Amino acid sequence: MGTRYFLVGFFILLVLGFEAQGAPVPQQDETSSPALLTQMQESLLGYWDTAKAAAQKLYKKTYLPTVDEKIRDIYSKSTAAVTTYAGIITDQVFSMLSGED
Repeated sequence: MGTRYFLVGFFILLVLGFEAQGAPVPQQDETSSPALLTQMQESLLGYWDTAKAAAQKLYKKTYLPTVDEKIRDIYSKSTAAVTTYAGIITDQVFSMLSGED
């Protein structure tokens, strides 16, 4: 499983590296560095928007209502259990601190 994430990450970095090398920019003087920063920000935001759109498209493509209902049900049951046990532990701590038997 870890190898799969490594390969996906490597592939993404490889594609982004080729994108960065694909468009050579002529040498500019240092007075235009704010413009360069703006271009970098716009480029990064463009990559982010593209990735976000791809993720949303993939989510909509693979969305299964029954799985979503199961996940919501499991979440509600687990939060109810955690709330119950947190209340029990809190009562035990208060009981220990107050010294009651």
